[in-house]
Amino acid sequence: MDVARLRADFPILERKFHGLPLAYLDNAATSQKPRPVLDAVREYYFRENANPHRGVYGLSVEATYAYENARVRMARFLNAPDPAGVIFVRGATEGLNVVATSLGVGLERGDRVLTTVMEHHSNLVPWAFLRDRKGIVLDYLDIDDDGRLRLDQLDEQLRRKPKVVALTHVSNVLGTVNPVRAIADRAHEVGATVVVDAAQSAPHRKVDVQALGADFLAFSGHKMLGPMGIGVLWGRPERLAVLPPAQGGGEMIREVHQDRVEFREPPGRFEAGTPNVGGAIALSAAADYLERIGWEELAAHERQLADRFLRRLRDQIGEEIRLFGPPTLDDREAVFSFAMRGAHPHDVASLLDADAVAVRAGHHCAQPLMERLGVPALTRASPYLYNTPDEIDRLVTALEKVRHLFATPSPSSGRGAA
Repeated sequence: MDVARLRADFPILERKFHGLPLAYLDNAATSQKPRPVLDAVREYYFRENANPHRGVYGLSVEATYAYENARVRMARFLNAPDPAGVIFVRGATEGLNVVATSLGVGLERGDRVLTTVMEHHSNLVPWAFLRDRKGIVLDYLDIDDDGRLRLDQLDEQLRRKPKVVALTHVSNVLGTVNPVRAIADRAHEVGATVVVDAAQSAPHRKVDVQALGADFLAFSGHKMLGPMGIGVLWGRPERLAVLPPAQGGGEMIREVHQDRVEFREPPGRFEAGTPNVGGAIALSAAADYLERIGWEELAAHERQLADRFLRRLRDQIGEEIRLFGPPTLDDREAVFSFAMRGAHPHDVASLLDADAVAVRAGHHCAQPLMERLGVPALTRASPYLYNTPDEIDRLVTALEKVRHLFATPSPSSGRGAA
């Protein structure tokens, strides 16, 4: 990868903070947008903006074509055989809510949903709604001390015959890559529906819905170079065909009368209201951009950055920082959450900002995981395709400064004496 050439596509990376060039390392929260994506949004609103599907005039026909072509493009991105399985949503959060709401219609009190302690709130709270409103039972797979799922618990959980198994592909805190296909195959043996949160995997690796074996899968565009407010919920068309819609309004209906409503076939049934046409087009441009780079090239670049970070962290800071997640890069993405001895994660992130190094601090919308790890919050650094080895060095150097600031003075030093 020619990272210098790639960086020229991202105007925001030219910004400076505190007189220093920005080192943006909060990509697990949201990614920056390249010029082709920005141009796609601008071009749509400059030349094609109209409400799709209903209009018979030329501009509306163009908008309809662009929107449906984006659906076909995203089906190809997911290796989905039928574009009818692609539903445009605001992001993974809305997609997972749609699945939970629609599946929830068929769930009854006492039915079980199995999820994991490493889930983002987007894949927990919708199921908690069903627990609190309908009386379903929510079960959890635990993790081991290295941040991997306790698959030894899976057989026991599946013997309880869950109706749904909902899990993340990649943890947004630990970077753990979960064995989705193996879990999906075993879940299907007991008749469970498998729902996958791919928000953290879609930006970094090929997400093949056929290979993963999921029944439903959701991801957000803004984490994979696309704009905010657009994402995809994919579902097996045969499953979507029998699910009730999660929202009502325009576009998703075939006929509305005073005494009855007929809904459109999927995917239209699940896209109530005026769609984000510009966002869908720009998301397609983001998919084009990633695939032009190549998944293997991207993985090699991120692994280089991850290796550098882990090596320099070990050599320069050592045990003063505790890193969470799998100890090797074989089954994790470049998402690094850590705690520094004696320093609150928010203080660490604030001090890094003084060196124009942007990282995230907090519970990362994963409070059950924080409770499991025994921490209130963590600092997280997450590099992406446009980050450089120099930015990794800046991160570690800034962390070293923070370590010295919070270092506990030794009794013999005289520092802090009355």
